[in-house]
Amino acid sequence: MQVELLALEKSGTWDIVNLPSHAKPIGCRWIYKVKPHVNGSIERYKALLVAKGYTQIDGLDYFDTFSPVAKLATVRLVMALASINNWYLHQLDVNDAFLHGELEEDVYMIVPPGIKTTKPNQVCKFKKSLYGLKQASRKWYKKLTYVLTQQHYTQATSDHSLFIKKTSDSFIVLLVYVDDIILAGDSLHEFQHLNSILDTSL
Repeated sequence: MQVELLALEKSGTWDIVNLPSHAKPIGCRWIYKVKPHVNGSIERYKALLVAKGYTQIDGLDYFDTFSPVAKLATVRLVMALASINNWYLHQLDVNDAFLHGELEEDVYMIVPPGIKTTKPNQVCKFKKSLYGLKQASRKWYKKLTYVLTQQHYTQATSDHSLFIKKTSDSFIVLLVYVDDIILAGDSLHEFQHLNSILDTSL
C-alpha cells in the first residue's frame, strides 16, 4: 500500500486541498491482488487504490466515458497482414495505463488511509486519473492518441483503435485494446523508438 501511495504521489495524481463548500468528495477503497508466476508460485503482492466512481454525478464530475476498443475483425486483419508480409509483431502492456490520463473536471476524493493532512476537512483534488473513475479509460485513450499523432501516426476512420504510420522506408500498424498495444510492421527500429517515446510520455 505504501509503495502504491508513493507511486501516486510521485506521478502527481492529486493535490491535497480544502474541500470547497459546493463539492462532495467520492470515496475510495483498497483492492489487493496476488500476482502469480506461470508455475503458480507467487510473484508479488499488489495493492491498488480505487476510487468509488459509481458515486460520481454525470455532468458534474465526469462527462465523456466512452473509449474505443479494437474490433475483433481488425485484430484478425492485422494478424493476417503480418503473416502475409512477414512483419515483426510485438505486444506492449502499458503499466498503470489509467493513471496517465489528465483530468479536466474537478473531482474530489476523501484522503485515503495512510496519508496525513495538515488541516481537517481536506481532500484529494485529482489532476490525473485513478482506477475506478468513470472517465479513466477515456482520459487514457485521449492521452495515448495525442502522443501517437505527435509521432505522425494516423488514426483509421473505420476503427479508432487502429493507428498507421507510413514512411518512405517503413510501415507500422498499431492496435489498442484497453491498455494492451499490438505493433505490427517492417521496422524494429520504429518499434524501439515508439517504445522509448511511450516510456517518456506516459
